[in-house]
Amino acid sequence: MTSQFSKKSEAWSARFSEPVSDLVKRYTASVFFDNRMAAFDIQGSLAHAEMLAAQNIINAQDYADIQRGMAQIKSEIDSGKFEWLLDLEDVHLNIEKRLTELVGDAGKRLHTGRSRNDQVATDIRLYVRSSIDTIVGLLGDLRLALLNLAEQHAETILPGFTHMQVAQPITFGHHMLAYVEMFSRDAERMQDCRKRVNRLPLGAAALAGTTFPIDRERVAKTLGFEDVCHNSLDAVSDRDFAIEFCAAAALIMTHVSRMSEELVIWMSPRVGFIDIADRFCTGSSIMPQKKNPDVPELARGKTGRVNGHLIALLTLMKGQPLAYNKDNQEDKEPLFDTVDTVVDTLRIFADMATGITVKADAMRAAALQGYATATDLADYLVKKGLPFRDAHEAVALAVRTCVDKGCDLSDMSLAELQQFSKLIGEDVFVVLTLEGSVAARDHIGGTAPNQVKAAIARARSKLD
Repeated sequence: MTSQFSKKSEAWSARFSEPVSDLVKRYTASVFFDNRMAAFDIQGSLAHAEMLAAQNIINAQDYADIQRGMAQIKSEIDSGKFEWLLDLEDVHLNIEKRLTELVGDAGKRLHTGRSRNDQVATDIRLYVRSSIDTIVGLLGDLRLALLNLAEQHAETILPGFTHMQVAQPITFGHHMLAYVEMFSRDAERMQDCRKRVNRLPLGAAALAGTTFPIDRERVAKTLGFEDVCHNSLDAVSDRDFAIEFCAAAALIMTHVSRMSEELVIWMSPRVGFIDIADRFCTGSSIMPQKKNPDVPELARGKTGRVNGHLIALLTLMKGQPLAYNKDNQEDKEPLFDTVDTVVDTLRIFADMATGITVKADAMRAAALQGYATATDLADYLVKKGLPFRDAHEAVALAVRTCVDKGCDLSDMSLAELQQFSKLIGEDVFVVLTLEGSVAARDHIGGTAPNQVKAAIARARSKLD
C-alpha cells in the first residue's frame, strides 16, 4: 500500500520528523499558478546576486555561476522545457532547486540575506508594475480608437438621456469623449498606483531584516524601484499595492461595463443607433436572424468578476496580524485573473471600437422625439428677459400641448408658440433645430461640434 506521505525532501525538511502529506502539498502549493512570475523571480534574484557580490558576501565566481545558471533556466522556461514540480511548492523553490542542480553550491548561496517572504513581495511588485505599464498602454489604444470614432462623428446628432428619457440633443462625438475622459482618469489612477507599487521589499528578509551587510538601495536602483520599503515588518506583509491596483482595475471595468450597456442598447433593433462588426458578435442556436453583441455583454459580466477579486483581497487582509502569513498566498490568483481580464478586455474593446458603424439617420430621428430642444426654448425666453422659472413653466405648457397634438415644438407655427409667450419671435425656429441646439453649447466641455473637435485635439496631444 502506498504511503500517504511523500519521501521527497523539502527546503525545511531537517526541522520535521515526517514529510508533508500529498494532500497538504496540493492544498498549500502555488507553483502551478505563481510560475507566471518566473521572469520576475529571475530578475529579482539576479539583482540580489549582483548586490551580494558587490558587498563581498558571495565571490565573483559564485555570481558568474548564478548568472550562467539563471540564463539557462530562463531559456528552459521560455521554451517550455522547464519541469515545474509540485513537491517544490512554488516558483521560487523550483527555480532555486534547478539553479543548484546547474551550478552547485553557488545556487545554495543565492538565498543569503533574503527570505521567500521578501522575495515573493518583490516578485509581485515587479509583476504588478509591469502589468500597470501594459494596461496604461492599452488604455491609450482604446482612447485613440474612441477619439477616431468621435472625430468621424463630431457633428452627428443623437439624443442625450437622463433617467433614460430624451433630454437634450448632443453629438455622438461628444458622447464618445465622455468615455475618453473616464479611461483617461483610469490611466491616471494606474500611474499613481504605480508610485506605491514601485518600492523594494527585498532586504526585509523574513520580517526583521538581515545580519548581512546588504545594500538595498543598490538593488532598488538595479530593478528600477524608486524607493525601498522602510519597515521590514510592513515590507513583507503589505498588500495595499495589490488592493489599490485591483480597485483601479475595478473602476476600469466599471467604465467598460457602462459603455457595454450603451452598446447593447444602441445595437438593439428597437433603437438601431449602431451596428457592431460581425467578428465581435455571435448568432443563436435556434433563431437564425439573431446577431448578439456578445463581447460587450460578456465584458459587462466580467466586471462583476473583477469587483469580486477586489473584495477577496480586502477580505484576505482584514484579519492578518504582522508579519507574513500563509494567507497571502491567496493574493495571487485574484490578482492574476484581474490582470488577465482587464488586459484582454481593453485589447478587444480597442479593436471593437474600430468596428462600430454609426447609423446617423436613426440617431437624428430619435433626437427629434421627446422634445429635446425644450431647454433651448426656455433659454431663448430667458435671453428675451423672462425669468427662468417663468420660461420653464411656459415651455412645459407648450410641451404638454405638443403631446396632446402629437407634434414637436418645431412643428408648431409662430402664432401657436406665441400663445405661451409674446416674447417668441421668428428667430425661435433657429433655436428649435437640432443643429442650433448643439451649436449653442459653445464652451469648453460643451457639445458644440467645434468644441468637440477642440477636445479631441487636446486629448490627442495628451496621448502623444
